[in-house]
Amino acid sequence: MDGRRYSFLLVALALVFISMGASLAQGQGKAGNNKKAPYDAASTHYEVLKPSKKGQEKFLCLARGACNGKHLTCPSQCPERKPKKNKKNKGCFVDCSSKCEVTCKWRKPHCNGYGSLCYDPRFVGGDGIMFYFHGAKGGNFAIVSDDNLQINAHFIGTRPQGRTRDYTWVQALAVMFDRHTLVLAAKRVSQWDDSFDALIVRWDGEEVNVPTDGEAEWRAMGSDEREVVIERTDKANGVKVTVAGLVELNVKVRAIGEEENKVHNYQLPANDAFAHLETQFKFTNLTDLVEGVLGKTYQPDYISPVKRGVPMPMMGGEDKYQTPSLYSPLCKACKFKGQVDFASI
Repeated sequence: MDGRRYSFLLVALALVFISMGASLAQGQGKAGNNKKAPYDAASTHYEVLKPSKKGQEKFLCLARGACNGKHLTCPSQCPERKPKKNKKNKGCFVDCSSKCEVTCKWRKPHCNGYGSLCYDPRFVGGDGIMFYFHGAKGGNFAIVSDDNLQINAHFIGTRPQGRTRDYTWVQALAVMFDRHTLVLAAKRVSQWDDSFDALIVRWDGEEVNVPTDGEAEWRAMGSDEREVVIERTDKANGVKVTVAGLVELNVKVRAIGEEENKVHNYQLPANDAFAHLETQFKFTNLTDLVEGVLGKTYQPDYISPVKRGVPMPMMGGEDKYQTPSLYSPLCKACKFKGQVDFASI
């Protein structure tokens, strides 16, 4: 073979390989365009279909995985996702994740359930053990701090005359992940009214309005295509929050009533009902080294130090988990590795 024929053959082979590479890249591009978001909120990723003749709501699952394309129907015990009489009837919860199921649940935090934060404030940890963490009036503390997630709480409170410590409640939560911050907070109200919506929701510093009609939900797509869904669970003061791949929160705003104030001798001022949050968390993919007042109770080898059997088992750690502000991921034991965009807060 002479030199010219050999050179021509090399050029021809090179053109063939380039063409094959372009075709492969084009094919990969098409596949990438059709690929669903890696963090779609599976539990809420569905299409609502026409209900059955008996009024049971039906759904077509759109989430990734084995449940994709499956049809689910609410049980007769809870035929609707959002019953009008929310306080008397359970709602139908649709889960299009790998569970692929519908269940009947109360649409509010279960204050005796795992991962709950209620009252002044009383926690039930991931280990099922109940404890109190009073923090400090006006303080901010890391409730959960992990590689990809941090949840801080802002405490309000009062110290009646003769008391040696503050009575405290959680007034706001800041959920930090990727480069985003979602804030849920209770407005300050002088007199409580169940029909008045005292819940504030902020997404990256901007207040958002969660609709009360139609699907009664607000959605956003965060960085890394992580879906965020906020769904009303009552006409006012109740929401379910889903941050896909990280956490679900059931949140309710409530206040201290007159009778409760008298029984506990809080001595609250007449112009402040101390509206606060009751919350139950459900976490996804926490690491074994997760930290935080509540987070550490999810460590696989965690042994609770609180005294069992006493009326108010106390959990310390204020020095380890106090943060400079509601939006700060910094504390002595914090682990969050995300990048919060402080400019947007």
